[in-house]
Amino acid sequence: MSPSDKRFLRQFSTVLTILLLVALGLIALAAYIYDRMPQPTDPALQQQVDARIAPVGGVYAGAAGAAAMKAAQDAAAKAAASEVAYGGTLNGHDIYNHLCHTCHATGVVGAPIIGNKAMWGPRIAQGINVLVQHAIHGYHGPDGNFMPPKGGNPALTDAQIEATVKWMVSQVK
Repeated sequence: MSPSDKRFLRQFSTVLTILLLVALGLIALAAYIYDRMPQPTDPALQQQVDARIAPVGGVYAGAAGAAAMKAAQDAAAKAAASEVAYGGTLNGHDIYNHLCHTCHATGVVGAPIIGNKAMWGPRIAQGINVLVQHAIHGYHGPDGNFMPPKGGNPALTDAQIEATVKWMVSQVK
């Protein structure tokens, strides 16, 4: 081995040793700082962490898996049904202001503009029950009109939809 190779190895070893000591020092400093930090004592915090890291889905196989999947679907349906939009209000004006005005104030995708007799006339002629059914189940018109089911908010009840449709029709007369 030549003298220049020996010098290179000595310098390289020295640099590696210094870097290793710096890394160990940083690890020791981090451990010291972590030990000095106060640990959270709020039990709700642990529940939040558990909820954040909970699995998003599950694997269902066989008869036991089918039963578990059915139970999960039933629980999800029950939870969705318990959440009623806008506090369950039957005030059509309030529901309109929260949701319906987005399309019915500007005529998006052929939506009849609130108060426009020319746009609402043919629809009102079909009867209030038809309008309510279109609002509940959605509607695709022959001229490109589109009404999403429940205005795009599945948490609305049929009674809320009916109250809102009746309020909107009352604005035309």
